[in-house]
Amino acid sequence: QVQLVESGGGLVQAGDSLRLSCAASLRTFNSYAMGWSRQAPGKDREFVSSISGSGASTYYADSVKGRFTISRDNAKNTVYLQMNSLKPEDTATYYCVARFGTSAVLSTGYNYWGQGTQVTVSS
Repeated sequence: QVQLVESGGGLVQAGDSLRLSCAASLRTFNSYAMGWSRQAPGKDREFVSSISGSGASTYYADSVKGRFTISRDNAKNTVYLQMNSLKPEDTATYYCVARFGTSAVLSTGYNYWGQGTQVTVSS
């Protein structure tokens, strides 16, 4: 059974930083592309970032490019999302996602999802 467990969310002020973590119970973690998707109340789900199994390839949505950094530690079966210069519009529930093989840039391309962690950015 695949489990993705996010942590690191919280309440911060605009301009602050947070680092989200996602621990994955995947036997061959480096065979899975990982990503982060977010959803704010009343808004469409937005795919934020992805990283390939090796970590060599990354993708960022325009809304977070230059502020967020995705990384992974394959020895720890963990993926991270470093979020800097946070804005109120980054407020959302952030979900860790996984798929076997190559990365995808849409949330619908991922078949494993975590339970989500809340990020709230106050102005």
